[in-house]
Amino acid sequence: MAELILEPTPQAQWQALVHEAQSACDRHLDEALESYLVFLLMRFASKPHCTARIMAVDYLGSQALPGEQRAERLREVGDHCLLFSGMFPQLAERRLVRISYFVNIGRASYRQLSDGLDRGWSSVYSHLSEAFIVLVDILHAMRELGGVKALTPLQAMDFWQETGSRRCYRQVCAEDRCIPLVAVTEKH
Repeated sequence: MAELILEPTPQAQWQALVHEAQSACDRHLDEALESYLVFLLMRFASKPHCTARIMAVDYLGSQALPGEQRAERLREVGDHCLLFSGMFPQLAERRLVRISYFVNIGRASYRQLSDGLDRGWSSVYSHLSEAFIVLVDILHAMRELGGVKALTPLQAMDFWQETGSRRCYRQVCAEDRCIPLVAVTEKH
C-alpha cells in the first residue's frame, strides 16, 4: 500500500506527486515544464466540469477569435487535452476516439500558440508541444501511483504505436513479456 505524505501547501503536494511520477516512469522534466504541469494541475483540481468540453469544437472556434482571446482559447485547449490524455484517458474511450485525438489537438494548440506569441512565451509553448508525450507519460504514472493502470494493454499498445510513448512501450513489453513491433503494410 502506498504511503500518504502530506506537504504543507497544495503546490508542494502537486510538486511531490509530479516528482514521484517522474521517478516511477523514469522521465524527467526541466524546471519550466515541471512548473507548468504543477500549476496546471493546481488550476484544474477544483474544476471537475472541464471534462464536458469538446476539444475539436473549441480548437476550431479559436481560429475565429482575435489576438488575445485566440491565445487564451488555444492555451485552454492545449491544457485540457494534456489533462484528458494524461489524467482521464478513459474519456477518449467513452467518446469513441483514441487518446491520440487529444494529443494531436493539444500539440497543435500549443504549437499554434507558440507561433503567435513573443519569444519568451513562444519557447514555453513550443517546448510543451514537443514534450507533450513525456508529460502524458508522467500523468499516466501519477494516476498509477495508487496501484491502478491508467491504460489497458491494448490502449497502451495503440498509444505507443500512435505517439511513440516510451512508457507505453515498456508497459506492453512488461504485460506481454514480448517486444512489440510496428506493423509494416505493403504499398501496392
